[in-house]
Amino acid sequence: MRLIYTGLLYLLLPLALLRLYWRGRRDPEHRQRWRERLGWIASLPEPGCLWIHAVSVGEVRAALPLIRALLDRHPEQPLLVTTTTLTGSRQVQEALGDRILHVYAPYDLPGPVTQFLRKARPRIAIIMETELWPNLLRQCAVARIPVLIANARLSERSARGYARIRGLTRSILEDVTLIAAQAEADAERFRALGAPRVEVVGNLKYDLKLPDELLEQGRTLRCERLSENRPVWIAASTHAGEDEQILEAFAQLRTHWPDLLLLLVPRHPERFDGVAALCQQRGFNVVRRSDRQPCGPETAVFLGDSMGELLLFYAAADLAFVGGSLVPTGGHNVLEPALLGLPVLFGPHMFNFTEAGERLLDAKAAVQVTNAAELATAVDRWLADPERRRNAGQRGQAVVERQRGALTTLLRCIEMQL
Repeated sequence: MRLIYTGLLYLLLPLALLRLYWRGRRDPEHRQRWRERLGWIASLPEPGCLWIHAVSVGEVRAALPLIRALLDRHPEQPLLVTTTTLTGSRQVQEALGDRILHVYAPYDLPGPVTQFLRKARPRIAIIMETELWPNLLRQCAVARIPVLIANARLSERSARGYARIRGLTRSILEDVTLIAAQAEADAERFRALGAPRVEVVGNLKYDLKLPDELLEQGRTLRCERLSENRPVWIAASTHAGEDEQILEAFAQLRTHWPDLLLLLVPRHPERFDGVAALCQQRGFNVVRRSDRQPCGPETAVFLGDSMGELLLFYAAADLAFVGGSLVPTGGHNVLEPALLGLPVLFGPHMFNFTEAGERLLDAKAAVQVTNAAELATAVDRWLADPERRRNAGQRGQAVVERQRGALTTLLRCIEMQL
């Protein structure tokens, strides 16, 4: 099975490189550093780096508390962070600058992976969430590099997929030194697939530390760019197929709340222009973050067409819808708005954040909706009752605060392997 998988990847390699070239027509950075995808990186100045792999923006944000803790506790160790996506790379560079080394992760082929490991010479590989790449894990095992899957989660849907290739899955999991699972349900699914070493550590995303100046920056954004006196509803990390439903709910809400401002933040930057056009087709006046202009009385939608500012946007809003959940993407991080004291809304597809969503629902800090009509109704109720809205936000903050502590346990697991 592994040979078939590897052969297929080699056949697809020219298409993968062509895709990078094609996407580079819109953003030239896609064409830059393409050699890193084949493992061609500069040799690190000394062996024994701590290597963290975080695929994209969500995984990078989850990894930030861990990365900062490792920098503080092991300042003598070089820290290498790899990502798969351009947006993930930008997030790393914005958040950490030159405190770490960054390259793109190699494609999961024996040649590129071996080349990468020979140049990087990591002391440990820490892979965020559930990136089970057969060749990468096997080559780490061959090189005797311990691999720790951090903040690991495995939905029922993903577990069923891995179960269809049980033989390959078991061999992949045997190459992992330790799976540090978010919750007992995740751990049980990994064990059922044959993982020999699993420990429940908790969800690292509860350990997010907000910058001290964030709330003040949010107030400044609201006063200078949005509106100090208008209610602001943020719809964050939206995907194709969701924006239409959000705009339908927004149109319904504007009949009762004509001054309501929608802060709309698409998940992927390549969708910014299309979402702006969609808003205009619906008759909404749009101001974009990149316009550097304040919203006027006629502005209906403020489009967050920037990267790395989602927490700032949350800090400027009154309540939040978190996307990837009205379409079967699996949802995104609902803990960030909760930590900022916002009541949270999300759709039915939360299989990537089941435990976090359930905790907020149980605390009555969140509402789950299935369509535009239900979304409009839930937003309307919170807008109509500011005290109820504040209480829900406070309960969400309390949920996050109570669940902190995964970082300490995870650091212990990592340092046992060093």
